[in-house]
Formats: sequence, C-alpha cells, structure tokens
Amino acid sequence: MKPEHPVHLRQKAAQLHQRARLRAALVPVKVRIVLGLVLVAGVFLAIYTALTAKDSSLHLKLQHDFHGAQVSLWVDDELAYSGKITGSARKRFGLIPSDSAQGNLSQIIPMRSGRHNIRLRIEPEDAAMQEDSVSGDFSPHTERELSVSARHSRLSVSWQGTGRDLVETSSTFGWFSRYAGSLFLTIVGSIMSALAGYAIKELPARFRSTSDSGPEAELGPQ
Repeated sequence: MKPEHPVHLRQKAAQLHQRARLRAALVPVKVRIVLGLVLVAGVFLAIYTALTAKDSSLHLKLQHDFHGAQVSLWVDDELAYSGKITGSARKRFGLIPSDSAQGNLSQIIPMRSGRHNIRLRIEPEDAAMQEDSVSGDFSPHTERELSVSARHSRLSVSWQGTGRDLVETSSTFGWFSRYAGSLFLTIVGSIMSALAGYAIKELPARFRSTSDSGPEAELGPQ
C-alpha cells in the first residue's frame, strides 16, 4: 500500500478541522457555555475528591465498666464519632450477678493521612465525665489502633502498635467516591436532560433556517 503524501494528509486534516468548526458553529452559545461549566465542575470535583480523600483509618477499641455512657471522639476538633455504649452486669464466680458492669466497643473511623490530634470524651450515666487526648501520625493506606480503658476511677488512651496496611475494602474513600460520584452524575444528568430538551426544541429550527438561507444566497439578486 502506497503511503499518502504529507501535503495530502495536511489537506485532509484541514478539511476535517473546517467541518468540525462548522458543526460546532451550529451549537448555540448557551449550550457551549453549559458544557464548559460541566467540564469545570468535573475538574473541581476531581481536585476536591483528591484533597479530601480519607485514605487511612482509626480503629477505636474501648473497654469500660459502665452500665451506660455516651462516647464522643474528635479529630482535630472535628467530631468524628458519637455513640452510646452499654455494659452487661458482671457475675461473681461466673454465677452471681453484681452491681458492676463491663462492656466494649470496636469502631472504625475514617481518617486522612498525616498527623492528627485525637480527643475522646466519656459521659457515664452514673459517674463524672472523663476526657483525654493523644496525637498520632497516620500513614496513607494504614490503620492505627487506639486502645481505651474507661473505668469509674480513670480514663486511659494509648496507641497499640505502629499501624497496619489497610485492605482495599476500607469503606472511607469508597463511600465518599460513591457519594460524590452520585452527586456529580445527578448534576450532569440534569444538565444533559435540559440540553437534550433544548436541542430537540431549537436545533431543527436552526437547521431549517440554515438550509433556507443557502438557496437564497445561491440565487442572489434578480
């Protein structure tokens, strides 16, 4: 097969470019503006997703001796978890119920990588409020375990180990991606529906006016 001459290829490219410009000119300015806004919104969403991605996690392991209490955890002064804990009656010798209770909590909390300050507050139903804080570094795609012992007499918070690699099933980034993606798709779908309705209504009339002006231009003045 004989290769085409470079001059011929440039001519074909120029023709394709000219056709594309003519077709683009048929698209109303409002439609082009809306499409541009959709593109800009998509770029900003991608940047926002990358900056706010929570690619690490905190594994809160709490042991307590309260019948009931409210647990609140802040990450850099932002409330990251709040929930109710309950304890079951402790039995002496494994048989006799006592007034004391025991319970535990295991909770995975999404985190952004970097250094963060963790503040934990326990508000028991039958004791004074207790609070403690600790700082720690979170590497990307790792999970750190925070061990908490909450007793009537004291509250202790400490890190366990240096962190372990996260499995791909971490819910944080997946949840945010699904939420942001759904929101973006909803916005784009609404815009595209509006554009489709506009195109169905306006473009045929524009094509007719273009085709009508063509013969008039060819006839010219009589």
